[in-house]
Amino acid sequence: MNNSLLPDLLAFYEEDPNDPFNIYALAIEYVKTDSKKAEQFFKILLAQHPDYLPTYYHAGAFFAALGNVEQAEGIYQKGVALALLQKNTRTQQELQRAYNTFLDELDD
Repeated sequence: MNNSLLPDLLAFYEEDPNDPFNIYALAIEYVKTDSKKAEQFFKILLAQHPDYLPTYYHAGAFFAALGNVEQAEGIYQKGVALALLQKNTRTQQELQRAYNTFLDELDD
């Protein structure tokens, strides 16, 4: 499978490594092919760009899929709180639903 987006995304990241969207795009792309790289970029986002709201939905799902329950739970909780703080009701509701689904799956 040819991963044609990756070279462009890496170029954008090299051009502006401080743009959270570039890091986010790489994390999302790497989820498909390289979980170690995806984890690396999600961790960069969470540490260096904690106010970048799009991170939380995908990072929570990613770490939950890896079985990192405590990390996923913390990410979802921070994302819900951040969305409330940013008054982003739609994202807050999406994150809350994802978090509730995550919790339900833990109970099963």
